[in-house]
Amino acid sequence: MVDFMTPEQRSRCMSRVKSKNTKPERLLRKELWRLGLRYRLKNDLPGKPDIVFPGKKLAIFVDGCFWHGCPEHGEIPKTNKEIWKKKINRNIERDSENKNALISDGWTVLRVWEHELNEDLNSVAMHIRECLSEITTH
Repeated sequence: MVDFMTPEQRSRCMSRVKSKNTKPERLLRKELWRLGLRYRLKNDLPGKPDIVFPGKKLAIFVDGCFWHGCPEHGEIPKTNKEIWKKKINRNIERDSENKNALISDGWTVLRVWEHELNEDLNSVAMHIRECLSEITTH
């Protein structure tokens, strides 16, 4: 597919992509709240997890299929392919670094793909609830 925008228009458009309070994040938070699960959003943890349960040390990241290189749905644009490949691969590396930093500090880390929420939001929320019940606090 050929890009119909100028490089300047594309740059402006991409700079407006939100990184917090995305629709998938809001949907998951609403479902967790409905299940009676209370969480925190603001944190200074590595990678700034989207949802945190501090008492259980559970950090949840909601990953967009495009930006985080979903193996099922992540596609590299045909325009500027090498730049996008480098950017998305760096995002994947950073995700791994942040996960390892959290784990080494005693956190449990869950990563949820955007498509999982679109396919079965309730199952994802129930999985999180199960994880919370399995984590023992010290």
